[in-house]
Amino acid sequence: MKSNKFGQTLKELRIAENLSQKALGEIFFVCNQTISFWETGSREPDMDTLVMICNYFKVSADYMLGMTIL
Repeated sequence: MKSNKFGQTLKELRIAENLSQKALGEIFFVCNQTISFWETGSREPDMDTLVMICNYFKVSADYMLGMTIL
C-alpha cells in the first residue's frame, strides 16, 4: 500500500490555517474535489503545483512528501 504522507500533511496544514477545501482550491486554482483527491491520496499535484503549495505553507517539498520533519 502506498503512503499518503503528502495528503495527510496537506490536510494538517490546511486545517491549521483554518481553510476549507474550497478555500484552498481557490488559492491554487483547482476545485475542492481536487483538494479532496490530494488529501485522500487518489491523485497527486503536478510539480508546479507542489512548489506553489510548499511556498504557500512555507515548507519544503521534502517535508510535504514525508522525507523530513519540519
